[in-house]
Amino acid sequence: MNQYVTGAVIKELREKNRMTQLQLSEKLGVSDKTVSKWETAKGYPDITLLEPIAKVFRISVTELISGNPVHNANISANMLRSKFYVCPVCGNVIHCLGEAAIHCHGISLAPLDAEQTDERHMVFIERVEDEYYVRIDHSMTKDHYISFVAAVSLDHMQMVKLYPEGSAEARFKIRGVRRIFFYCNRDGLFSIDPVKGIDDKESGYDNSQERRELEKAADMLFG
Repeated sequence: MNQYVTGAVIKELREKNRMTQLQLSEKLGVSDKTVSKWETAKGYPDITLLEPIAKVFRISVTELISGNPVHNANISANMLRSKFYVCPVCGNVIHCLGEAAIHCHGISLAPLDAEQTDERHMVFIERVEDEYYVRIDHSMTKDHYISFVAAVSLDHMQMVKLYPEGSAEARFKIRGVRRIFFYCNRDGLFSIDPVKGIDDKESGYDNSQERRELEKAADMLFG
């Protein structure tokens, strides 16, 4: 185990629960001097006490060790509040509707903050019958690529996992989609309103037919 609960975390949780050192010690079957030693970094609780300590504070052992208790309010299954976690080691993608204490490969993962798309992460979206066709103008090399694309509505999420040397594109059923997310392994998470992706010409999302003709001409000249 490369992480362990600290005295500062125990003290913070104890005070948040309005509990004295004596009250905590009685619940755990240890002396109040033992709790004091933990909180002053003069000792650590035995590993067998981790579960009882977590139980007293009504959190998981993972939350206790990470020092990040999770307190989710009722979010009524609103997918637009989705949070994405990505492991930098294996690329594992975890989707949650709220905060979570998540570890992968021994690393504590933080939820990603989505940025607006920029000139280096341009998204082209076309509406084809009942689907959105999403293409990201981005390299797909082994070192720099788009890892996934997701389409999120109020009550549904669709995700397509992408891989290096593949195509940075995906198709999604429209089904009330409100937000498109995608993840660049170097620059992080981006998002865009799909309607903006279709209609915002000033940001480079121009007429799809005209764009195709320009791209075809560019391929002939420079490809």
